[in-house]
Amino acid sequence: MVTEPVYVSRYEQRVKLVQDVLKADTPLTVEQSRALAMKLLRTLDRIPEKVR
Repeated sequence: MVTEPVYVSRYEQRVKLVQDVLKADTPLTVEQSRALAMKLLRTLDRIPEKVR
């Protein structure tokens, strides 16, 4: 039986990475850590490349 590979976008990979760090190091729930991860990434993406 051949299974189809599941596509995961680069954005979702980044969200999952940040979410895992937040979940491991804070008392946040999975939903709260995901919401905060999305806010953090949105903020980081708005910082000009020269500043990063």
